[in-house]
Amino acid sequence: MRLTCMFSFILLFGAAGLVVFIHLQDPEEIVHQQTPGIKYNMGFQQPKKNCVSSNNQDRRLRKNTADRVATLKQSDSLHLSENVPTKLQSTNRRQSSIMFAMKDQQKGEEINSIRLHKRRRRFIIKKSPILISMNSSILNLPTLKSEDRKNKWKSLYQIQRERKRIMRETCSKYKSNNRRIITPYHVSRIFVEDKYRVLYCEVPKAGCSNWKRVLMVLNGLASSTKDIQHNTVHYGNYLKRLDGFDHKGIYHRLNTYTKMLFIREPFEKLVSAFRDKFEHPNNYYHPVFGKAIISRYRVNATKEALRTGSGVKFKEFIQYLLDVHRPVGMDIHWDHVNRLCSPCLIDYDFVGKFESMEEDANFFLHLIGAPQNLTFPKFKDRHSNEERTTTKITQQYFAELSPSQRQRSYDFYYMDYLMFNYSKPFEDLY
Repeated sequence: MRLTCMFSFILLFGAAGLVVFIHLQDPEEIVHQQTPGIKYNMGFQQPKKNCVSSNNQDRRLRKNTADRVATLKQSDSLHLSENVPTKLQSTNRRQSSIMFAMKDQQKGEEINSIRLHKRRRRFIIKKSPILISMNSSILNLPTLKSEDRKNKWKSLYQIQRERKRIMRETCSKYKSNNRRIITPYHVSRIFVEDKYRVLYCEVPKAGCSNWKRVLMVLNGLASSTKDIQHNTVHYGNYLKRLDGFDHKGIYHRLNTYTKMLFIREPFEKLVSAFRDKFEHPNNYYHPVFGKAIISRYRVNATKEALRTGSGVKFKEFIQYLLDVHRPVGMDIHWDHVNRLCSPCLIDYDFVGKFESMEEDANFFLHLIGAPQNLTFPKFKDRHSNEERTTTKITQQYFAELSPSQRQRSYDFYYMDYLMFNYSKPFEDLY
C-alpha cells in the first residue's frame, strides 16, 4: 500500500512539473522551433489582404525602410521586456504568442524581400558591361576648336569616337578585368614625348619608324624627319620609354598625357614583316628564327639552309606561327596588338590606322598643337625600291596556304580583327 501511494505521488508530482514547465515556456522559442513553412497560429488567421507579391515587397522595401527599422527596434524592446516573468505576462501568454508569430512572419517577409533585392542586384551587376580601362586621361581626346567643327576635322573626330567605342565594347565583352594593375611590362612598348605630352605605343610594320621620327622632331632632337636615319631611330636610344620611369612617373603620364597607337590590317602587317625579315639579308632573323623554322618544318633541308637560316618560305613561317610548341619564341613584328599595347588595360585617346595614315597622323598632330610645318613623312623607311605590301600582295602570299591554315591564321589574330573593326580578308573564313 505504501509503495502504491509513493508511486502515485511521483506521477502526480511529475505531471504538475510538466504543466508548470509548459506554462513558463517562452512562446517565441516555440515559434522558432517549428517546422519551416508552418505558421504558428492559435485560432487567429491573418487577413489575406496582407499577403503581397514580391514586387510589392520590393516597393514596400524601398519606400518604408525607415519605418521598418523603427518597427524592428520596437520589436526588439518588446522581446527584452517579455523575458521578465511578470504576472501580466503569464495571464496574456496566448495573445503574446500570437503577436510574436505575426511579427516573426513580418520579419521573414522583410528578410526574404531584402535577399530577393540583393539577388537581383547581383544579377544586374553580372549582366552589366565591365569597364576594364582604368586610366582615362584628364583631357581624353582634345576638344575641337570652333573653327574646326565646320571643316574636315569634324568627320575625323567622329571616326575616332567610333573606333574607341568599338575597342571598349570588345574589351568589355571578351576580356577579363581580374588583373587591373599596370606593370612596367604593359608599358614597355610605349615611347614618351614630354614637351607635347604624348605617349605612343609602337606597333611594328604600322609606320612606327616614321612616328619615332615625328616624336624626335617634337622633342627638339631634330629639325626635320628627313634628317633622321633608320639606325638612329631604332638604335640611338634618343626616345624615352615609359617603363623607364618609376611608378609615380608612369601613372602620372598615363593619366595626363595623350595616348595614341596606330594599327594595321593583321594579315597585311604579317606579310610585311615576313618580307622584311626573311626575304632580305638579315643578321638576326635568319640565324635566330630562320634556322629553327627550317630545321623543324622543312623536309630534306639542305646543309646550307640549316647553316644560314636563309630562304624561309611563307608556308613554313605560318607553320611556326601556329605551332603551340614553337622552336623559337614570339617576336614583336608578328605579335598581337592586344599583347603589345594592352588596349583593354590602357585607355588610348587616339587610334589611328595605317590604311589612312596621312589623314589620321596629321589630324593627331593638329589636335596636340604641333608646329604647322610638321607633317607625317611619306617615304618608305627600308627597301625603298620595293613595292609596299598591299592587299593584293597579301592575298598572293595567303593563296599558298590551305583553307585550314588561313582559318587558323585568322583565329590567331581574331581579337585584333574584332577590336579594330577590320573585315574578314577571305570570304571562306568564318
